[in-house]
Amino acid sequence: GIAVWCEPGSVSLQTPEQLVSAGQSRSVQEKQKDAQELEVLRQKEIAEKRSRVLQRGSRHSRFGGSYVVQGLKSLGDKDVIYHKGLHNFKNYSHDMGKAVRRVPKRRQRARDPENCRRSALNVRLFLREFCIDFLENCYNRLMYLVKDGLLREKAQQHDETYYLWALAFFMGFNRSHNFRMDLVSETMSIRTFHYIERNLTNYYEMMLTDRKEATSWARRMHLALKAYRELLMTVNEMDHSRDDNIRQSASVIKSNIFYLMEYREIFLTLLRKFDETKQPRSFLKDLVEAAHLFLRMLERFCKGRNNLVVQRKRVKKKRSKGKRRSGPAVDSSPEALEQCWQVVSEELKATGFQLSESVTEGTVLFDAASEVPLEEQRAEAMVRIQDALLAKQGPEALALIRAAREVWPEGDVFGAADVVAEEELELLKQILFANLPRPATTEPVEEEEEVGEGEEEEEIESVRVSEAEFNFLDYIKRFASPNILQPYLLLLKSYNQNSTHTNHCIVRMLHRVAVDLKMDALLFQLSVFCLFNKILCDPAATAYKELVTFAKFVLNRFFALAARNNKAYVELLFWKNVGAVREMTEGYSKEEDKQESKKRVTWSSEEEAELGKLYLEHRDSGDADVVETLLPILSNPSWTRRQVVQQLVNLGLVDSVKDLKKQSRKGTRIVLWTEDQELELQTLFEEFSESDDILGNILKKITAKRSRARVVDKLLSLGLVSDRKELYKKRRPRAAGKSSGMTEDEFFSDLAGDTQNDPSDEEEEEE
Repeated sequence: GIAVWCEPGSVSLQTPEQLVSAGQSRSVQEKQKDAQELEVLRQKEIAEKRSRVLQRGSRHSRFGGSYVVQGLKSLGDKDVIYHKGLHNFKNYSHDMGKAVRRVPKRRQRARDPENCRRSALNVRLFLREFCIDFLENCYNRLMYLVKDGLLREKAQQHDETYYLWALAFFMGFNRSHNFRMDLVSETMSIRTFHYIERNLTNYYEMMLTDRKEATSWARRMHLALKAYRELLMTVNEMDHSRDDNIRQSASVIKSNIFYLMEYREIFLTLLRKFDETKQPRSFLKDLVEAAHLFLRMLERFCKGRNNLVVQRKRVKKKRSKGKRRSGPAVDSSPEALEQCWQVVSEELKATGFQLSESVTEGTVLFDAASEVPLEEQRAEAMVRIQDALLAKQGPEALALIRAAREVWPEGDVFGAADVVAEEELELLKQILFANLPRPATTEPVEEEEEVGEGEEEEEIESVRVSEAEFNFLDYIKRFASPNILQPYLLLLKSYNQNSTHTNHCIVRMLHRVAVDLKMDALLFQLSVFCLFNKILCDPAATAYKELVTFAKFVLNRFFALAARNNKAYVELLFWKNVGAVREMTEGYSKEEDKQESKKRVTWSSEEEAELGKLYLEHRDSGDADVVETLLPILSNPSWTRRQVVQQLVNLGLVDSVKDLKKQSRKGTRIVLWTEDQELELQTLFEEFSESDDILGNILKKITAKRSRARVVDKLLSLGLVSDRKELYKKRRPRAAGKSSGMTEDEFFSDLAGDTQNDPSDEEEEEE
């Protein structure tokens, strides 16, 4: 008996409500519902008869007549000539008489399955008694065994669809027939919610990937949605029970499903990803009704609580090639680094630069079997040394640099083999104060988080789970999007075929957006207005009072806006996002206004002097990004990077904004000079000391390519020059009235701008 009952083909002919009402007298509510449906049909029939009477003339005429429609152009420049009766002119369109374009099969709307039909009374009575006996005697036990077999993968493929159908059907029957919670306790739990949500997500992903079987996956997805909706309806029924224990259980279940992000996101995702070519209209109907029930339960749940805390997940998208993860979250200001260095240096001096075996045991920096290139492993070793210094772990940093010296002895990047303790200390200091690039890392992706449409494969996601106070209105704002509202309006097109409850669910969502969020302009779209016009012109419009009232409200709001904004009629042609709605209702902002708003920042004379002074002090410091160095030490912390860069351009300290662009540089930029390199620099200086461009010639001939600023600093530290002016490019005297030589400002500009002009800055030698 059970095996026959669980066949989807035979069961799809019945609904739980039909079986429950079999053999019973109709209730008052059912009689009122039937009376309303009959009244709607009667009004439609009367309206159609009236329209036919108005269209029919007083006497029959064999000649329809021909009319010229002034103002309506035909294919040429002449007016349209209409050859039919005027009573049909309101339905005129240029498309009349044209062949209907054939829609490709893959673009046709998905068809609904066969509608349920009512069996004979004796069959329904038998099935009704069978359902009652099945619920009382074996539902919980059978569903437990089936679920256990599914989880242990003992069942056949796709057997979970029978489980989902049985859950939705029998729980619906129990809810409609003397609701008893103990009869369906096995399937009323958070685990069941999670199981169905997981299957729903899996079916959706398979519908996208397995295109040949997309229709089958869409049907399975519909079964899971029905089961999910039935669980929500059962929880809602529990919430209205007279038993305090059942109401308490419902409260616990609701607090769990409202807390977890997956259950709040499921309806947003399904609405956003709805595809009418794969999912039928019945799926959209069930989805809209389930979303309406969920929102109503969530709103009622929030009203009785001042602060509701829910789970929130933040997804950070990173490019696997472009973006790099920042280092440890520590204070990198010069004062903090100086204080950190004092602690580390005192600790190392106190130990006499001697390391214990426990410190040196775990210092492994090179992996020969790794696929990471040797250069990247060396850069990673430098970062590990800096991290140890930032954590004030002096012995660990010293052990790392000694281990790195043994692995990479070439070039004396980590010091020479016979380096003394003082040189090691100086090298560690330079590593600490250096601005090292962090190696690119990949973050694991959480399985529960859904990947958005259009994301590229090379993007890597990191999910951070936290808790936040829930605001119901903020949650509703996520529905204020054309991608979410378009499925609602698609279902509204068949308003005359929808049930009263379905139309109410649609209007309630549109009301939340238009009235509660005050975003009625989202509905100012031509196709929406055509639909409203169809509703208002419907002969049986009195049967759709809620729809008519809402349509009139939106139209009145539009015409009130059009009186102020003459571009509102053009806006009807486009779907709008929140930003476009704000501009449409509050006024458009010109491009000049946007630029003026950015330039409204005013700098006082003291702030300008401070900025100029700090820039001149730090532009030759060798930092990769001077602006990032200036931002934390400015007296006004509210200045943004863009404002500081723009002010530097306005003050004439830099020629262009491009000179201060963020640049991703390769290498470690450690500024250690070996003895051979210093000797080479001295030789080149002596060779070109009498030339017109000392610095330019040195940069061309030097073996280890370095930036102009670093070479100047080294020449000053070696005592080869006492002033930067000695390195100015000497120019021959020009004609009278023209200045000769290079001014100090021009020289400083060259030093600041050589980041882009000098090729040595693109990739400095790692030392």
